[in-house]
Amino acid sequence: MENNYSKIRNLKEEISESSLNKKVCIFGQGFVGLPLALSFALRGCDTIGVDVNSSLVEDINNGITHHTEKFYNVTIQEILKVQLKEGRYKATIDAEGAVKNCNNIIVTVGIPIKNGNYIMDHLKEACTLIGRNIKRQDLVVVRSTVIPGTTEEFILPILEKESGMKAGEDFYLAYASERIAEGNAFDEFANMPTLVGAINEASLQRAMSLLSIVCKAEMVPASNIKAVETSKVFENVQRDVNIAMSQEFARFAEALGIDIFEVIRLANTHKRVNLLTPGPGVGGYCIPNAYHYISPKANELSVNMELLKLAREKNEKLPQFIVDKTKELLKSVNKDIKNSKIAVLGLAMKDYSNDDRISPPIDITKLLIKEGADVKAFDPIVPTKYPFKVNTQEEALKDADVVLVLTKQYQIKFDDLEYIKNLMKTSPIYIDTKAVVDSEKAKQLGFKYWRI
Repeated sequence: MENNYSKIRNLKEEISESSLNKKVCIFGQGFVGLPLALSFALRGCDTIGVDVNSSLVEDINNGITHHTEKFYNVTIQEILKVQLKEGRYKATIDAEGAVKNCNNIIVTVGIPIKNGNYIMDHLKEACTLIGRNIKRQDLVVVRSTVIPGTTEEFILPILEKESGMKAGEDFYLAYASERIAEGNAFDEFANMPTLVGAINEASLQRAMSLLSIVCKAEMVPASNIKAVETSKVFENVQRDVNIAMSQEFARFAEALGIDIFEVIRLANTHKRVNLLTPGPGVGGYCIPNAYHYISPKANELSVNMELLKLAREKNEKLPQFIVDKTKELLKSVNKDIKNSKIAVLGLAMKDYSNDDRISPPIDITKLLIKEGADVKAFDPIVPTKYPFKVNTQEEALKDADVVLVLTKQYQIKFDDLEYIKNLMKTSPIYIDTKAVVDSEKAKQLGFKYWRI
């Protein structure tokens, strides 16, 4: 680890104590905020991470995080412990003190979606606290994914009202979209082009100066904030649409009797084609919420976005599709879901992640239980405790009628088919939504095999 960490130590910049970029405060210490805070700390900034979750803050200050991020092959756990020890990072619930002690405040607080409606409460609370405590010449950079117009129409008025100051004159305000993929946060903060919009030129230059400490790729200034806010939402929505398309391709390939994963591999040899592979659903905080970030503004502007709406609706139905397919396969071997045990392998919202927010595997599991199935799920990386979650793969597979592969994790054995079959009941069913095993081998061993 030390040899790899030496590369990280070389990232440290000599930032003078008088520099306006020296002290950075980041609101939200989740999947975006924590690696971003550590990215600034690694480069010599005095960084404070603010979060309302006191148990999370306590864990972080004790060097504990369940994130799976790595940088130069060094785990985020090792990075966190070193930065805590060297005093360049700490977490706190004292938002007031953090803002007063810093010149730069970055907001990564999200906008949750519930039943298709956005909830601004958390963002409003954060901005209110920031507004009450910012000082003249402070910089506020919003990095949350937001409804286009949020920075200027929602955040700016709160900051000005609470501070009694004028944005662009007394303090600086900018928006820089977060574009990372979980698992690659450190690398992509550094090497993904950063888009920046601001309320005036002074704010833009100040924001770019701060963000360039971490971002070593192209810094892309935009003519206005709304353009950057919108580009971020579009980036996520296009993936939602492409995933819905991949599911329709999968159903066509299945009806034709061919392997959709082979079809996609062949199609993607074209230099201008990049088809996505199908899976059990669309999860995580970003993509499932993206349509709901853009639809309010579209409705306000009387812009029809039926294609995006249709894609979202189709993707929302994928967990039920998987459940219906499970019932169909059980029926084909004369079994009923109400009397069946189902082993679910993988609960995270995407492969090799510990994130179970808006996770299709969780939705599928709950729907299976609602149908009367006995479900035992195994995922050694997801820390959340569930009544259906077990501690070992063997416990999940023991006497199961169905094994349902939903998320890939390095610690799960997917392709030891003899081991799996020996633990299961007769007429075993293998539902493979990740194409992790050879279909012909599975069938030869006696599995009823289905690949999405």
